Amino acid sequence: MKLQANQLSSHLKKSLAPCYLVTGDEHLLVAEALDDIRESARARGFSMRELHVATTGFDWGKLAASSANLSLFAEQRIIELRLPTGKPGRVGGQAIIEMAEQSAAETLFIVTAPKLDRSAAASKWAKTLERLGVSLTIWPVGLRELPGWIANRMRGAGLQPEPDVVALIADRVEGNLLAAGQEIEKLRLLLGEGPVTVEDVSNAVANSSRYDVYKLTDAALGGDAARAVKILGGLRAEGVEPVIVMWALTRELRTLSMLDDAVRQGGNLGAAMQSSGVWRNRQGLVRSCMGRHQHGAFHRMLKATGRADAAAKGQRAGDPWQMACDIVVGMARV
Repeated sequence: MKLQANQLSSHLKKSLAPCYLVTGDEHLLVAEALDDIRESARARGFSMRELHVATTGFDWGKLAASSANLSLFAEQRIIELRLPTGKPGRVGGQAIIEMAEQSAAETLFIVTAPKLDRSAAASKWAKTLERLGVSLTIWPVGLRELPGWIANRMRGAGLQPEPDVVALIADRVEGNLLAAGQEIEKLRLLLGEGPVTVEDVSNAVANSSRYDVYKLTDAALGGDAARAVKILGGLRAEGVEPVIVMWALTRELRTLSMLDDAVRQGGNLGAAMQSSGVWRNRQGLVRSCMGRHQHGAFHRMLKATGRADAAAKGQRAGDPWQMACDIVVGMARV
């Protein structure tokens, strides 16, 4: 059975399928859908959870062993399988099919993956999960839908935002739902339930943690490697998702790469910054960073953020925090 994201809640209130396939590239929405499924399962007596991540070289026999072990214990158990690439291969696909077909009352099998391409979506393993359970595709929230999403989430948190508040937050997060979710949670913790004004948001930003991704990118742009590394460590210590850090670095490096190309083609840096939407009070930082690097450096760092983002999402091996450290030090080099 196929479900839309907005149908999941009503589905879980009525029943719990033996298996779920949850796919999508919107990290926050996928994580929240999985949380809802797990919570519903726990309410139905599933007290144990076993997680497998199918990275390169994964032993698919471990998944089969999980199914065999269930016969030895009475506990209801959630068995989760993460497919970082969305392509388990022939052996993995067969293991998934067998696991889904063996799902019973004491087993909940959950498979999660990035957005599947056409061939993966039509594969036998994906169709088996859809036939025996639920296939849930999480679609990203577009920039046009973002203000409505923010407004609904704020109201769900007990906040009553003025219209300009929603626009301000939408502009600040630039489409990143993880960042938007953290901004809303921060406002809820600082203000409690009730009305929220633009002044409240401004004060919350001013009074927020001294470690944030905006200060991180500014330190890196300004050539202060020591401060950038300190801020990065603070972000990690405060539990900030590494995906948000990668988003901030990617956004900055994408702009720097475009400016680098424009200057390389004979354009004026000031005009290029203005057309790219670089704020006037940040143009000095950007100009300083541009002057410290040779052509092509930002493109190389942008590729590095792509690899770090994949590591943060479990789609490749590596420590995303160490990778982020290498990137900010590279940006800050004098």
